[in-house]
Amino acid sequence: MSSAHSSQLPFNQVQPILYADDGYLSHQVRLVLLEKGIEFQELHIRDDEDNFENLADLNPYNTLPVLLHRELILYQNGIIFEYLEDRYHQYKLLPETPIERANYRQLLWRINHDWLSLVDTLLMHPDTLDVKQASLARKKLSESLVTIAPLFAHKSYFMSDKMGLCDCVMACMLWQLPAMQIELPLHLTRPLTDYQQRLFSRPAFQKSLL
Repeated sequence: MSSAHSSQLPFNQVQPILYADDGYLSHQVRLVLLEKGIEFQELHIRDDEDNFENLADLNPYNTLPVLLHRELILYQNGIIFEYLEDRYHQYKLLPETPIERANYRQLLWRINHDWLSLVDTLLMHPDTLDVKQASLARKKLSESLVTIAPLFAHKSYFMSDKMGLCDCVMACMLWQLPAMQIELPLHLTRPLTDYQQRLFSRPAFQKSLL
């Protein structure tokens, strides 16, 4: 990081600062912060803003979101989630026991590996979108969600009776279904649709929408 820019960064802020955009990854972090009841400041960055040019001073990969807290700069969502869980103990979003946490983290990894990789393809900028790849990704994601839909009839949240990190990630993905041109058949996905509505009606989720 260049010293010229780093000296201007608000390292002594007590509240975390979230550098974010309109994407679903920024939405995930915003929702986690809100679900945990953490007070934070958000700086929204768009492509046409001067702040976007200085993003590399925060993140060498030039991607968003970025979380800045005291002397810490984090720019990978999984690491951001773990830090917030360790640093802020109110409303835990991971289970209590090591075995439960390990199983839950594995579920979170599977969501990222199996579904969010497809989301990345579908939400690619139109200038770089591969139409054929997008069509295949849309079909694969739709079929996968239809297949897993019955599981949501057994628990209020994702494999759990309590809202957790997986639900934060799922909520932000499901919110993007219209943008990905995915319309799930209601007669096959009623439990998933009900789950989706439970997530969307939560006060933290409503507040997380830009």
